[in-house]
Amino acid sequence: MVWKHAVKVALAAGEALAKGFSRAVREELRASQQAASSHTARQSTSEASENLAANARLGISLDESIQILNVKQPLDNKDVQEKYDHLFAINDKTKGGSFYLQSKIYRAKERIDEELRRKTEAPSQKENESTDKSSTKE
Repeated sequence: MVWKHAVKVALAAGEALAKGFSRAVREELRASQQAASSHTARQSTSEASENLAANARLGISLDESIQILNVKQPLDNKDVQEKYDHLFAINDKTKGGSFYLQSKIYRAKERIDEELRRKTEAPSQKENESTDKSSTKE
């Protein structure tokens, strides 16, 4: 009879521990998801502010630049350079072209080059941050 009560107590304690553990795991998952989403939101807002700063500094948006040079995403430096050279040459003023169009083409390439530079710098900055973190742990 005592064993029967001992088993019931053990089962009740095990059930309580299991519920508490599962609740703690769910809360931890929820907290990590919220942290990840807030990190993504901060990162996307910082990227957006960088895009706005580049647009203001260069006077042209990335979308407009892509339309002017008629290139596709993802941006390829070789393709951008070929389109730029072709459009700049056919709009040469000595060939009856327009200085205004040449200026637009030049600014479009300048904006795309800025975007390509930022994209190549971003992975190297992340590598630097990860090596800094690993060297501080040692």
